[in-house]
Amino acid sequence: MSATPAGGLPCRIVVCRDCCCGSPKVTGVDHAAQTQRLRTAAPVRVSDCLDVCDQANVIVVQPSAEGRGAGGRPVWLGLVNDPAATEDVVSWVREGGPGIAPLPDILGLYVFTPLARRRADGS
Repeated sequence: MSATPAGGLPCRIVVCRDCCCGSPKVTGVDHAAQTQRLRTAAPVRVSDCLDVCDQANVIVVQPSAEGRGAGGRPVWLGLVNDPAATEDVVSWVREGGPGIAPLPDILGLYVFTPLARRRADGS
């Protein structure tokens, strides 16, 4: 597991594992192995449906306490369906994640804003 940053709680990861994410509907993904691999970088919470099924598999990286203090906010990643993308998430989280380490360009391809957040923002 990653070391806890000086500011307290480490990054946390939420994985969607319900109706589409984590199911046979997303073929060719070892969902259990993906979750276990993410757990090597940070605490992982398995969530029921996050209601963004068109983005399956969804991973949300929440900033550490230090990252949040530096302005980091949760980053929603969709279509994380191959081991290389999972490794990119693991590497970023180990470097500090949101608010601490810059988002790698490759992960920028996976970032999305959930519809509920777009509505709340008025866009």
